[in-house]
Amino acid sequence: MRQYNALINNELIDNGQWLEIMNPATLAVAGKVSALSAEDINKAFAVARSSQQQWEEVSLLDRIAVIKKFRDLIDKNKEEIAQVMSEEIAKNLKESLAEVVRTIEIIDYTFEEAKRMEPLALTGEGMGAKNKLGVFSRVAKGVVLAISPFNYPFNLALAKIIPALVMGNTVVFKPATAGSLVGTYMSKLVIEAGLPKGIFNIVTGRGREIGDIITSNPEIDMISFTGSVGIGNQIRKMGSTTDLVLELGGKDPAIVLDDLNLEKYADEIINGAYGYSGQRCTAVKRVLVNNEIADKLVPILKSKVEALSVGMPSENTFITPVIDEKSADFIQGLIDDAKEKGATIVTGDKREKNLMWPTLIDNVTVDMKVAWEEPFGPVLPVIRIDSYDEMIKIANESQFGLQASVFCQDISKAILTAKKIKTGTVNINSRPQRGPDSFPFLGIKDSGEGVQGIRESLLSMTRYQGMIINY
Repeated sequence: MRQYNALINNELIDNGQWLEIMNPATLAVAGKVSALSAEDINKAFAVARSSQQQWEEVSLLDRIAVIKKFRDLIDKNKEEIAQVMSEEIAKNLKESLAEVVRTIEIIDYTFEEAKRMEPLALTGEGMGAKNKLGVFSRVAKGVVLAISPFNYPFNLALAKIIPALVMGNTVVFKPATAGSLVGTYMSKLVIEAGLPKGIFNIVTGRGREIGDIITSNPEIDMISFTGSVGIGNQIRKMGSTTDLVLELGGKDPAIVLDDLNLEKYADEIINGAYGYSGQRCTAVKRVLVNNEIADKLVPILKSKVEALSVGMPSENTFITPVIDEKSADFIQGLIDDAKEKGATIVTGDKREKNLMWPTLIDNVTVDMKVAWEEPFGPVLPVIRIDSYDEMIKIANESQFGLQASVFCQDISKAILTAKKIKTGTVNINSRPQRGPDSFPFLGIKDSGEGVQGIRESLLSMTRYQGMIINY
């Protein structure tokens, strides 16, 4: 059994209390992590605050040099990190390793982008103010609370942590419960890399006991959170004076407007809908298409869905168990509701505990839960709508507004359609996706607040500080 400790002030914490982490593939205990007390949590924030000013005073290039030692240890240990991730969240080994490699690439890009965060210089001439020069530099906000989700426990953790540290902030990091083994694995890397004490602290424990304590600490200057809408909205209420960047849920539509390249459209939709068993905020979660095109598209989707491999992550199958049986019960409830209300199960609807076969549902109507609720699982509903205006209306009626896809060979029509869709991003002739990581990533409505992406994260972790020179 793996056993990893929380990290506070570069000290591994063993208070005798442990939280067990389950392996979704075996439903056995994968390992355990520290279950911290309120006193431990408050200490983590206190040392983050006391270390911040000194860390910010280190030059940018020296900060990068220190963090690069941590980055190099990630590279050295990437296979073991991928193994831990696979055991903890049932992501296949190939995808787990790809996540770690992608994270290293993000770190490298962050180092280079940080060097380009140059001050803004202005004169007052345009407002009639002679002999004034304003220099506005980006400075650290202070103490950043970073909270990551289970589905990308390494990538979405360090995509928050590294920009914060590079720009002179200190960090308290709380991984999701499923994701805590990967999160606390970093503790020994922090110590081995020789990061200064207190700048990167890792806290773990039972959410129901420490969740409010973590998010309401008065030392927090900014919260960067990726996770559920419920918790995100709770953070909104609690952190009214704290800067927030929130990445929440999605109900990303794929709107198919012609039949000129259905094989390509289907490949994008399948990969978008079922990658990591659909446990992605940017997964395709509904297809909006007219009857004539649907009659051609659905059989193509069916053949591709049935070709997806299903099994255990150690076998590098495409579909692996969802995170736990509670999630599987929720997903199954959406499928059953659709069946009861007259939808057609094209393929799938098979389950062994929390291993769910990819399910394709046709003839879904707007009175069915699966048309609106986010399954976070391997389920794809097809909603047949002959009216173009109705497609746009249904796409926009969702409480979510993360991403969407428009499939159409008429680029003018595709662009005009994209402009009508109320989401953070619209992808033309490709699936919704987070990357490239150098692009801004954002959602509106219940999908989030603020903007991520490498440069945008550097901006969100800093604020302007102006200096006016009178001469």
